[in-house]
Amino acid sequence: MKRKYILLSLLVLTALLLASCASPASEPAQPAVESEAVMEEKPADEQPQSADTTGDAPTVDVPAWFTKELTDVNTGMVFKVADFQGKVILVETMATWCSKCLSQQKEVARLHDILGDRNDFVSLGIDIDPNEDVSQLTGYVKKNVFDWLYIVASDEVVNEISALYGNQYLNPPSTPMLIIDKQGEEHLLPFGIKSAEDLQNALQPFFDEA
Repeated sequence: MKRKYILLSLLVLTALLLASCASPASEPAQPAVESEAVMEEKPADEQPQSADTTGDAPTVDVPAWFTKELTDVNTGMVFKVADFQGKVILVETMATWCSKCLSQQKEVARLHDILGDRNDFVSLGIDIDPNEDVSQLTGYVKKNVFDWLYIVASDEVVNEISALYGNQYLNPPSTPMLIIDKQGEEHLLPFGIKSAEDLQNALQPFFDEA
């Protein structure tokens, strides 16, 4: 009897241990982190917006001196370089005392004779000497019969030309020249006196542009 009682006790104990290890069938599994299981959808007006690529293209900046009012000493006409967009502009910085400038401008006069009347071409002489004035420049161009645009540059224009193109553009004996194309882009020419034919060759590609 004692042995049967011991065996019965062991069976009861084993059953209790097995019952305690079993998971309850009725308890549902829970998510580990509930905040990650449920996400609140943002309202439409809070959603990230894509960049608008349908607007106008940004305006291209032009040099400030293109928008300054300048006065032609030959005619008294007030103009801006920006007024000539769509034309090819030949620009020379000069001074009335500069003999090389005079030689260069005689080549520009020959260039005008070669090209004839063109409605897409403008020549501009810019006196950058701070010691010269309108009266001096007017006398100079009339004496030499240079009939294209000439202006006396303000300090502001002189400083910007130097900043944009270098100090050599304030040295008249270098005969500095540049071309402004129909889109308003500047193209620097080599220093030194350039013949009318050299200038024509430099200008022609810009004349051919649409």
